[in-house]
Amino acid sequence: MSILNETYTLAGGVEIPKLGLGTWFIDDDKAADAVRAAVEIGYGNIDTAQAYGNERGVGEGVRTAGVSREELFVSTKLAAEVKDYNQALAAIDGSLQTLGLDYVDLMLIHSPQPWDDFRGGDYAEGNREAWRALEDAHKAGKIRTIGVSNFQQSDLENILTGATVTPHVNQLLVHAGNTPSELLAYCASKQILVEAYSPIAHGAIMKNAEVQAMAEKYGVSVPQLCIRYTLQLGTVSLPKTANPDHMRSNVQVDFEISGPDMDVLRDLKDVDYGEHSAFPVYSGK
Repeated sequence: MSILNETYTLAGGVEIPKLGLGTWFIDDDKAADAVRAAVEIGYGNIDTAQAYGNERGVGEGVRTAGVSREELFVSTKLAAEVKDYNQALAAIDGSLQTLGLDYVDLMLIHSPQPWDDFRGGDYAEGNREAWRALEDAHKAGKIRTIGVSNFQQSDLENILTGATVTPHVNQLLVHAGNTPSELLAYCASKQILVEAYSPIAHGAIMKNAEVQAMAEKYGVSVPQLCIRYTLQLGTVSLPKTANPDHMRSNVQVDFEISGPDMDVLRDLKDVDYGEHSAFPVYSGK
């Protein structure tokens, strides 16, 4: 059975494909082609965000992919700067309009802080307001499931204090070399499914000699090993690419990493993101 046919069941019963297509860094004018190529290969899980600037293209790809809308799981994210109920409601409707879709399958608060203050100030009340807007849109049928991204345990606890719906998902930076084991365990304890973005460490892991040697041992590529690692952690894996060859290669993960090798990958540290270290999600600030 191909990984493309495997799903997790979210709290509430909605199914989400275990492997998805991340679209960060795919230009809006190239996004539709990327989505169509992915769907043709068999992908059913497409992830975008207001901040990516490609919702229009992703939506076009979804609408013209030649499969029914119900066969695809489409996610987007509320801009990290939106920390107000009315602004959030307007932004949710804005995403639907830009995507050209009647509903999305998942919408996340992109970050607990605006990007220019990542891991900085206190936005507890603003996050509760944005969450309330997501809950209301969920209740109205505009969004099938709701969640968060880049939320630490304290950020989740803040949401949970007044939530009527527990986040279905927390999308996090998870890869060999960055495995937040305590946060993964906390999310599991609350039935919050973790989605792993940048499972190949935004390419930074490709040069790691230890990972290269392990991939060789399994007869797979480094990206295949890294995607398999995140799947075995029990997360949704969201490798990002516009290249159909990479899309095909990324689904060839029908092998099992041994327990001891999982431990080696889990204990890896100090991935150098190079020029991409400037991004808040990689620098932590």
